[in-house]
Amino acid sequence: MAARAYWQGQIRLALVSIPVEIYSATKSGAAVAFKQIHEPTGKPIHYEKIVTGVGPVDTDEIMKGYEVSKGEFVLLEQDEIDAVKLESKKTLELTQFVDASEIDVLYYEKPYFVVPADDLAEEAFIVLREALRRTKKVGLGQLAMRGREYVVSLKPCGRGMVLETLRYADEVNKAQSYFREIPDQKPDAELLDLAEALIDKKTATFDPQEFHDRYVDALKDLVERKRKAKGGKVIEAADDSGTKSGSNVVDLMAALKKSMEKSGGTAAQKAPAKKAPAKRAPAKKRA
Repeated sequence: MAARAYWQGQIRLALVSIPVEIYSATKSGAAVAFKQIHEPTGKPIHYEKIVTGVGPVDTDEIMKGYEVSKGEFVLLEQDEIDAVKLESKKTLELTQFVDASEIDVLYYEKPYFVVPADDLAEEAFIVLREALRRTKKVGLGQLAMRGREYVVSLKPCGRGMVLETLRYADEVNKAQSYFREIPDQKPDAELLDLAEALIDKKTATFDPQEFHDRYVDALKDLVERKRKAKGGKVIEAADDSGTKSGSNVVDLMAALKKSMEKSGGTAAQKAPAKKAPAKRAPAKKRA
């Protein structure tokens, strides 16, 4: 079954409009979901829409309400909400271009793949993609999707492009309020050299296949063992191999040196050793 487009519309750059479709670039991981179960009967718990003093109500009696003051709501019909007009509802107008490094990683939210909607849109799509690639810029604009308007960025990705929704400024906490208690001091030079050497030793090409959710794997293993135990309680064996936490202060220098040894290297690998001066050959005796 072909993937369903998350949004269809057009990208507009000045007088040029490019029909496009966007698709979610990510998917939910293999999370383990639990349901609440009524233990005596083994049946799942259901939830009803209940009004205080009235009891259960039908879904067709439910409206959306915005609380304007304590206990006072403005009720809205769904067609009233749908009728709200936004110029960006079916159009992403690129209003600004910036260097990718100018956008703090905290603002990025969710990525989407962008593809041309049809053959006629391909030429203009490719031109925009390559122009962004050659200028090393990211396009910015605003786009309405699923009931709200987002700030979005647009950049090349292989043969296509990637659109990423960005958080608004008031959705990002200021880092200063969290970091201000951290002292502003320079680290010990030798410790810093050791840390850099350890980073160099462990540097490798990023491969997402190397990482997996160990917690989900452990939960699935627990579920399987519980199934085989036919309802019997499964208790994890205590792990005595781990290091117990205590109040002892860790010797950072010793820890870094030990880490280097486990990685198969030493701090001396940070820089090549100096060569000893070559010894001169003994002078030949004259006859």
